[in-house]
Amino acid sequence: MTLRLGVNIDHVATIRNARGGVHPDPVRAARLAAAAGADGITAHLREDRRHISDHDIARLAREVALPLNLEMAATDEMLAIALSHRPHACCIVPERRQEVTTEGGLDVAGQREALRPFVARLGEAGVRVSLFVDPDEAHLAAAREIGAPVVELHTGAYADASGAAQTAELKRLTDAAEVGAELGLEIHAGHGLTLANVAPVAALPQVRELNIGHFLVGEAIYVGLDQAIGQMRQAMVAARGGVARRA
Repeated sequence: MTLRLGVNIDHVATIRNARGGVHPDPVRAARLAAAAGADGITAHLREDRRHISDHDIARLAREVALPLNLEMAATDEMLAIALSHRPHACCIVPERRQEVTTEGGLDVAGQREALRPFVARLGEAGVRVSLFVDPDEAHLAAAREIGAPVVELHTGAYADASGAAQTAELKRLTDAAEVGAELGLEIHAGHGLTLANVAPVAALPQVRELNIGHFLVGEAIYVGLDQAIGQMRQAMVAARGGVARRA
């Protein structure tokens, strides 16, 4: 299977918004990512608009040739925006205004009926729907039950751990990827992945896509965005034994 790389450009907008104005431009970053070999662009339109703005989403959908993956909460406002722009994909994520970054996966098992209409409406509009979930069999089964074709495994606990704890978290991801694939779900992964920890996740044969942003934007300060993406791509290829290629 091919392993795709989605580049999240949220934190280019975070830097822009720290001072106001129009620089740096996340759409320019998306174009650079495309030129550097990214397979898609990810952007999270939050309720409080702390980084990506509505105008950014409109421009990304209109001006960037790569598939756009819109991360969004399951709210009527976000559903209307997604149906207006019809991006290639929408990844439904939990959201709390007080959090610095997404803290965990959706409680799909406990929110089946609330999430079901969002999955259906987006799917009917031709949008690929994914659910951001912790590596837990109950959430995978619930995602399948409500008709989501894709899950993105939350790798944050793995990324934050070390030693035996990280090994245990990798086992959870490995088991979840296997179970999800057996259920017929397409498996993605992301959150907290870096050059130092990406290889074991990239090596999981069921994983079809990694979505990485914060590390790449931070590394770009030192080496440039194109080189940061190139290094990540090389690490992903190496993890797959040199057989990964662009989709």
